[in-house]
Amino acid sequence: MVADLHELERRALEALRQAGSADALEEWRLAYLGKKGELTLAVRSVGQLPAEERPAFGKVANQVKDRLEAGFAERLETLKQAELERALRVSQLDVTLPGRRPAVGRLHPATQTLREIYRIFARLGFQIYRSPEVETDQYNFELLNIPRHHPARDMWDTFYVNEQVVLRTHTSPGQIHAMRAYHPAPIRVILPGKCYRYEQVTMRHEMQFHQVEGLAVGHSITMADLKGTMVSFAQEMFGAGRKLRFRCSYFPFTEPSVEVDMDCIMCEGAGCRMCKGTGWLEIAGAGMVHPVVLTNGGYDPNTYAGFAFGMGVERIAILKHGIEDIRYFLANDLRFLQQFA
Repeated sequence: MVADLHELERRALEALRQAGSADALEEWRLAYLGKKGELTLAVRSVGQLPAEERPAFGKVANQVKDRLEAGFAERLETLKQAELERALRVSQLDVTLPGRRPAVGRLHPATQTLREIYRIFARLGFQIYRSPEVETDQYNFELLNIPRHHPARDMWDTFYVNEQVVLRTHTSPGQIHAMRAYHPAPIRVILPGKCYRYEQVTMRHEMQFHQVEGLAVGHSITMADLKGTMVSFAQEMFGAGRKLRFRCSYFPFTEPSVEVDMDCIMCEGAGCRMCKGTGWLEIAGAGMVHPVVLTNGGYDPNTYAGFAFGMGVERIAILKHGIEDIRYFLANDLRFLQQFA
């Protein structure tokens, strides 16, 4: 049977020299070294030998297997080299040239806009305060002057984790956290983060989005301070000379409340598709902090005053860059994202 092993090795090596492709080489491997290959079956027959002959047979079998595996590896490398040489002749590929640089990721446009907002408000003396994305009903509504069953709750389509816990619908609950954390005043913070609303996804609305809340509390703060802050932000973000207007509005946690509009950056106020012909674009909601909210934050409204504002980060990016659809921000389409490299 040892002689049979040597004969098998001779035939295998001869067949290996004839293998001229990767497919033929794989067929050779299965025919001789696979689970049902000739050498494998020959080794399994060792039990038919007398016990004294088995060690010598096993030694020869291992040697034959090592030589066949080495021959296979060598033949495989030869075929690979030949394939590379053929490719070089056909394509004139220069393997000595440096490789292509891998694509490098860039900051998401929402992140870029957030960082620009941070820089602007930092220059205005605001610091960043982080608040939870998962809030209690008390912080998200009750302490913001929105009691249970109040009609104002219809303004926010809420994801409830359970009866008392929600995914925050706005960054406004951070006002209470900040007022209690920095007591006593003065306070000047922005509160950025993700918000969630159970809304139909459209060109203008998403279920998940970013907001930046602003809060200032102290003595003798007036609506004029709020207006000056909003004007400074708009001119820093969108360019000098931007005009703002303040429209009366309603938010449960501010009184008085206003909507902050800016002259349209596309048509300069003449009226276009982006501003729906009005010449104005809404950039934020704002107002003076409601006395109830000040009290819930630990401040006497007869002594302290404050203003607050909130803006959608994606909306600011949409206005700044002329983006038509808010869904682009979460679509992970590289064609969109690479425009902001």
